Amino acid sequence: MPSCNRFVLFSAFASLAILPLMADQIVMKNGDRVTGAVVKKDGNNLTVKADQLGAVVLPWDQVASITTSGPINVVLANGQKAKAPITTSGAMVTAGSLSAGFPDVSVLRNDAEQAAADRLLHPGWAELWAGNAGLGLAGTKGNAEALTFTVGANAARATRTDKTTLYFNVIKSSASVGGVNSQTAQAVRGGWTYNHNLHDRMFVGVFNDYEYDKFQNLNLRFVVGGNLGYHVMKKKRSQLDALGGFDYNHASYFGVTGSPATTTSFAEFMLGDDYSFKLNGNTSLVQSARFFDSMSDTSAYRVNFDVGASTKISKWLTWNLSLSDRYNNRPAAGRKDNDFLYSTGIGITFAR
Repeated sequence: MPSCNRFVLFSAFASLAILPLMADQIVMKNGDRVTGAVVKKDGNNLTVKADQLGAVVLPWDQVASITTSGPINVVLANGQKAKAPITTSGAMVTAGSLSAGFPDVSVLRNDAEQAAADRLLHPGWAELWAGNAGLGLAGTKGNAEALTFTVGANAARATRTDKTTLYFNVIKSSASVGGVNSQTAQAVRGGWTYNHNLHDRMFVGVFNDYEYDKFQNLNLRFVVGGNLGYHVMKKKRSQLDALGGFDYNHASYFGVTGSPATTTSFAEFMLGDDYSFKLNGNTSLVQSARFFDSMSDTSAYRVNFDVGASTKISKWLTWNLSLSDRYNNRPAAGRKDNDFLYSTGIGITFAR
């Protein structure tokens, strides 16, 4: 065999021999060995991107030894930090000048995970926003002419310590039958909420809502308040919050034939819940309910109930469904006590 061919063959075998040495090595207490790249340690789980299996989640308390070929970001339970290759000797883990037992290792992160964690810890106000916006349009032409236009948008910004949400819904509908034109629906609803975590379960928040509804004679409802909440359930795919608080409700109504314009202002007691559920990688559901009871007349109350579902069609295109109900047991004179708004259509999703 020519010497050049022997050299190429030897180099290939040498490369294959040293390849495992260039990867991170994890040995489990039962003797299993995983070769790949350490991604992160989250709680009692160690995530490794294995050579053949992709992302593998291993129980940290079952790891016997770990060796990384390159530097890893390490945080110990006492707050000490280092970025260095990891080795183990017996029951001790060593990273640069740090040495600790396996139970004292709090965090392991590769550079990508560390950058994501830093972004959540100190994000700019314009960062971490995610949401969707949809547009609906329907109409008829012929013996009857009708046109319905809807817009819905939701956005949220969640960090390790707080969460901000925004919502906006519009419906406008008109019809013409026998040459007679009329509007059949015209409403605008919007608002924002800011919640700050006191600890893992408890949070405090403030909220502000606006509402206009021509066919409730409602010119503007302005509500501002505060609440104390509790994370009843907080899982990877779902979260349920319960909350209660107080608010100030100011509402002005149009005057109609025989009735003058009116204005009401009073304090309310509020109870409610927020629920979110990610059905799969493409479909998510959110639900919000609020019960408001007047503190000056407890027999006067109103209820807000909203449900939204979004299904991804492509990376940025979604199919959205929105249901929004407003009940007021003391409506304007001559008006019904309940207004229900629903819309569906194509939308876009965004994240920053």
